[in-house]
Amino acid sequence: MNKFLGYIFTPVFYFFFLLSLLIFQPIQWICYRFFGYKAHKASVDYLNFFLTYCQVFLGSSTTFVNHQDLPLNHPIIFVANHQSMYDIPGIFWFLKKYHVKFISKIELTKGIPSISFNLKYGGGANINRKDSKQAVSEIIKLGRRMKDNNWSAMIFAEGTRAKDGRIKPFQVGGIATLLKTVPNALIVPIAIENSWKVVQYGTYPLSFGEKLRWTVLDPITTAGRNAEELTNMAEGAIRKALNQEA
Repeated sequence: MNKFLGYIFTPVFYFFFLLSLLIFQPIQWICYRFFGYKAHKASVDYLNFFLTYCQVFLGSSTTFVNHQDLPLNHPIIFVANHQSMYDIPGIFWFLKKYHVKFISKIELTKGIPSISFNLKYGGGANINRKDSKQAVSEIIKLGRRMKDNNWSAMIFAEGTRAKDGRIKPFQVGGIATLLKTVPNALIVPIAIENSWKVVQYGTYPLSFGEKLRWTVLDPITTAGRNAEELTNMAEGAIRKALNQEA
C-alpha cells in the first residue's frame, strides 16, 4: 500500500520540496550578500524546516529525540549513520542552535537550487573524493572554523548511504582529521531510522507513510581516547540504539 500511495503523492512531495528550494535560493543570496552570516544561517534554518516537513505530503512522520544537555559554547562532532538525503534537513533544523556544518562532495556545490549555495557559503567542507590532499585540507579548515566560532560538524561516518538501513563499518578518517584541529570537541552520536524506506523503491515512487526518526545519544568525551576508539564507540552506540549487531 505504501508503494501504491507513493505513486499518487510523490509528485505532490516533489513539487513542494522543489518549490522550497527555488524560493529560498534568492532569499539566501540576499541574506548572505547584504546581512551576513547570521541572516544567511537563519534563511538556511527555515529552508530546512520546510524541507523536513515536506514529508507530510508523503504521509510520513518526523520525530527528533534529544534528551541531551549539550553545550552551546563548545565544538561538537555529531556522528551518524546515513540512509538517504532525507537524513539531512532534520539535522539542520532540529540542531540549528549548534551551527552544524556538513562535509559534502564538492560536486554538490553546483546546480542544485539553495543547497549548492549553502554548501559554497555556509561554512562547511566541500571535498574532492579523488583528491585526498584537498579533502584533508578542507576538513582541517572546517576544524579551524569550529574552533574559532564554537561551531559543530556533522559526519556520516559510513562514507556512503546504507540503502537497506543496515549500518556499514564507520570510517575513522574524517573524525581523526577534525580532532587534530579541535581535540577537545565532544563526540555526539545520532541514530537515524527509516529514512532509507522513503527511497526503497528508488526516486519514484517514494514510499508513503514512513516514520522518520532521529535520536541524539549520550555524548562521548575525547579525553584519553584516540580517534579510532571514539569512532568505534560512536558506531557501537548507534548500533545498540538501532538493535543492529556488527
